[in-house]
Amino acid sequence: MTEAADLLLVDAEVHSLVGADGDTEGDADETYEALAIRDGEIVRLGSTYDVEFLAGAESEVVDLDGRVVLPGFVDAHVHLSMTGRYLVHANLSGASGPVEAIERLRERADEVGSDDWIQGYGYDESTWDKSRYLTREDLDAVSDSRPVVAFREDMHVASLNSVALDRCRDEMPETDVHIEGGEPTGVVVEEAVDPVFEAVEPDAEEMRELLTAAQQRANELGTTGVHDMVRHSRAPQVYRELDLAGDLSLRVRINYWADHLDAVTEAGLRTNHGSEMVRTGAIKSYTDGSFGGRTAKLSEPYSDDASATGQWVVDPEELGDIVAHADDAGFQVTAHAIGDEAVDAVLDAYSETEHPGEMRHRVEHVELASDEAIERFGELGVVASVQPNFLKWADEGGLYEARLDDRRTETNRYPALLDVGAPLAFGSDCMPLDPLLGIHWAVNAPAESQRLGVTEALRAYTLGAAYAGFDETRLGTVEVGKRADLTVLDESPWERSAAIRDLDVAMTVVDGDVVFDGR
Repeated sequence: MTEAADLLLVDAEVHSLVGADGDTEGDADETYEALAIRDGEIVRLGSTYDVEFLAGAESEVVDLDGRVVLPGFVDAHVHLSMTGRYLVHANLSGASGPVEAIERLRERADEVGSDDWIQGYGYDESTWDKSRYLTREDLDAVSDSRPVVAFREDMHVASLNSVALDRCRDEMPETDVHIEGGEPTGVVVEEAVDPVFEAVEPDAEEMRELLTAAQQRANELGTTGVHDMVRHSRAPQVYRELDLAGDLSLRVRINYWADHLDAVTEAGLRTNHGSEMVRTGAIKSYTDGSFGGRTAKLSEPYSDDASATGQWVVDPEELGDIVAHADDAGFQVTAHAIGDEAVDAVLDAYSETEHPGEMRHRVEHVELASDEAIERFGELGVVASVQPNFLKWADEGGLYEARLDDRRTETNRYPALLDVGAPLAFGSDCMPLDPLLGIHWAVNAPAESQRLGVTEALRAYTLGAAYAGFDETRLGTVEVGKRADLTVLDESPWERSAAIRDLDVAMTVVDGDVVFDGR
């Protein structure tokens, strides 16, 4: 006798994202009406009539009334505690200009203790009528007695008031501190941001608060798994504590910063070690900076500053040493590279390893890559781990046009990467954490060279991201035998392709448990 299922989802539109012959390219997509889950695993797909044969006395049967079921979204690049900080501290994203950003920081100042930092996250000056960074003078207006910091959305730029600058200045490289008229403006970039991060790094108790808030938000957005980039953080400890307590409703892959390589090696960790919910991922490194800070490394100068071609955060020689060491130790490697020169440097380093495709070495962002570099992604089998929500900067008058002019249409060329057979994984970088927003931009990108079909975009946020985490055999598609990580939408992204970002998540299922129900 067939054992009853724990959870049945019926009267639905279930998209497997797999073709009838097992194909996972193009528009291939077998659909079903219902599915059954037992012990966290999908055990039957078919019509509602067929699936309901697995209903028992204790089974939960959910009638989805025609809603769309997809594989659970896997975000291949997050800083999950940063999402928590947006939720707990001053959220500066969407601020209309310096005045509104300052007001939000003042509101936060009223909520924290007299000895605490006043923190704000996510401002984007490129959207303001007058594009400029927040300055020391701006933030002194929030408080002239307590430290105040406002992080730009990309986290490569921080704005500090006088108190915060005085506290951290001695540890900052002078070249990364902006100076005007012989005085610091309060704006710091790249390595000068590191002492600020260290000053506001949460302890384990606060980290639990941040990650719990971020986990809830992720589930509300249909996210079932994340690849978290961590450095000098209590996050790995807290994730494992949440896992042991049964309080984790996200699958977490921890990518450790390169300066932890010796420690994680000595601790006996290796890529893919871990539990069902928490696993060790890659060793993460930087190469260059960001377009917003004009620190992404370019082969040609910035259009709005002919003297600038960006900078190395980790130079190619050092990067090569990191890649060789990590690869030899049995770790996947993932490296941040935004500018075309940085992308080339990472691919050069990976090409020196024995099996870059088997190790699924990754390049994060890949915002500007030459035709030759894109070909090499396919040849080497290197994962392009990209953030489609960054396409919000690709429209006319946007950040890419300001920094790159005509080169803006050469950014984020996802179709070209798929055409050469490169593994493509989508993530958000928590800017913001919202898979549907990223999928929307991939489908509705400003330039044809950036635009994917709905199925291709969904697959990059499900199977593609799962592949980047060695998880394609258990996650990423809706198939019998796979773990029951599912995202349910109120409406079809195929039918509302011009407004995917406006779709609502109705339900999120992780390992067979309903972790969010917004019906």
